[in-house]
Amino acid sequence: MKQSYRYEQTSCRLRIDGLPDLSASQANDAIGILMGWELDLIGRPSLEGKRNHLEALLTVVLPYARHLVSGVPRPFGADGSPVQIEPLGSGEQSRHRLRLFSSQPDTPPLELDFDDAELADLVRCLDHLRLDPRVQLGFVIPAEVPLQRREILERVPLRRRLFSPAAGFAALVITSSLSLMLPLPKPAAPQGEAQPAATSAPTTPQAPAAP
Repeated sequence: MKQSYRYEQTSCRLRIDGLPDLSASQANDAIGILMGWELDLIGRPSLEGKRNHLEALLTVVLPYARHLVSGVPRPFGADGSPVQIEPLGSGEQSRHRLRLFSSQPDTPPLELDFDDAELADLVRCLDHLRLDPRVQLGFVIPAEVPLQRREILERVPLRRRLFSPAAGFAALVITSSLSLMLPLPKPAAPQGEAQPAATSAPTTPQAPAAP
């Protein structure tokens, strides 16, 4: 029996159609065999494709959004991938370009630009699909791993990264220069050694006054 499930957000709606895989002892309400899918975006044409396009959406858009939230935006989708996404601009004017390649020859790729809110709606729909226990399509999605140290450092401008070491080195140089200008203290006498007694110049005795 054919099953259809929808995942809706304000500017996005994703629908998948399929059948349970009875050979894998799946429940009647499961989708283990994908028959088709459709992605509706407000103000844009509906998107349809094969299983590899839907799987590529999951494996490209979700890690892209994760890097974006972490402050490390970068393109996702290798050459030859049916789906690619990249950041456009930065700050409040930042946008995101999704590029979908058709499996039909001589067909130019479809490019869609999203703002942050539209991308968030798309991510929520894909997340609902990924976490739905009824969808048992066995998509191969890369495991989430912590960002590499190099990726985290790259989001800090080079000037800010060099400021702290430079300030520390300058403080060290100034402190060393000031210490060289101070006079050295006199060495203290060793403990237990008697201090020499103070001496006074000898005086010449005066003759008694004559009577």
